[in-house]
Amino acid sequence: MSLKEIASMVGTSASTVSRVLNNTSPTCASKELQDKIWAAARKTNYHPNENARSLKKPSTSPQSLPHISIILARISSLEEDPFFLELFRDLEIELLKQKASIDNVIYADESFSQNLANSSGVLILGRCSHKLLDKIRAQNRNVAGIWRNPMNFNVDEVICDGKRAAEMAMKYLFSLGHQRIAYIGDCSFERRYVGYCDMLIRNDIPIDYELIKQTKGDAGMEFSELLDKKLAGDTDFTAVFCANDNTAIHVLELLKAKKRNIKQPVSVISIDNIEASQNTQPYLTTIHIPHREMAHMAVSLLLDRIAKEHREVVRIEFPCRIVERDSCYHLTPPN
Repeated sequence: MSLKEIASMVGTSASTVSRVLNNTSPTCASKELQDKIWAAARKTNYHPNENARSLKKPSTSPQSLPHISIILARISSLEEDPFFLELFRDLEIELLKQKASIDNVIYADESFSQNLANSSGVLILGRCSHKLLDKIRAQNRNVAGIWRNPMNFNVDEVICDGKRAAEMAMKYLFSLGHQRIAYIGDCSFERRYVGYCDMLIRNDIPIDYELIKQTKGDAGMEFSELLDKKLAGDTDFTAVFCANDNTAIHVLELLKAKKRNIKQPVSVISIDNIEASQNTQPYLTTIHIPHREMAHMAVSLLLDRIAKEHREVVRIEFPCRIVERDSCYHLTPPN
C-alpha cells in the first residue's frame, strides 16, 4: 500500500498523508482527517518503502518486520479518553518509525481470549490486573507496559507516576494560597487521589470528603452537584484538582456557565496536557505527561526484548512538569 493509495482512500493529498504518518507537521490536517489516515494505514498494514527513502539497503519485507499486538487494558474505546488516544497515536508513529507493524488492537478485560502467540510482542496500554497480565504472558513473553503508575509486574514498564503529578498540582495550588481544594476523579486504586490526600495531610489540612467526587461516567454531573452546594452556601472551595484534563474541561465549562453567580474565580488544575487543554477558555493549567517520549521508549524496550538484547525487567520513569496557563488564580483574602 502506497501513500497515494491511502490518500485516495481518505480523499486528501499524498503529501498530507506523509506528514501525518511521519508526524512532521501535527497541524497539517484536522483531527478527523488524521484519524481517517491512521485508520486506513492500520487497515492496509502500511509500511514505509525504504527503497524510496534510501538506496543504501533493500526494502524490508513486511513478513520480516516485528508485528506487535496492542492491548488497551483500561478503556473500551479510544474515543472515550483523549489521553489514551494521543498515546496510542504516538505508539503508531513509533512503530512505523522503528519498522514494526501492528498485528492486533485489542480492547481487553480479564475475560479476553485473543491469540497473542503469533505476535512478535505485546504492548499493554493502561493499567491492567495481575490476572489479565498472566493471561497475556502465558501466550507471549515479550511484553512491555506503558502506564501512569508503577505496577511492580514482572514485565518491562514505562511510567510517569500519577502520585507525583498530583503532588505537583497540589503544591502549585498551595503556592497560590488555596487550601479548600476539591477533587474530581477516580478514587479506587488511583495514585492521583492518594497524592491529593497525602498533600493535604502533609500540610495539616483536614480532608473534607464533601469536596471529593468519585467520577462514575459523567464528571460534569458530579461537579455540578458540588458547585450547586457552593452557590447555595452549603460548602465552599476555591480550587479544583481534576484527575485528568478531560474532566477539567467539563469543570471549566460548568464554571463558565455559572460565572455570574461565582464571587471569586475558582482555580482548576489537572493532569495529562492533552491537545484540547489548549483550546479551553481559560486555557487549562495542567501537569504534562510526556506521552510521546513514553511511547518511544516503550516501543524501543519491546523491540530490544524481542531481539533478546536484554533479559532483566526494566522500569523507566519519566518526570512530569507543570504547564502554567490561565485557569489558576492567586487566592484573594476575604475583606
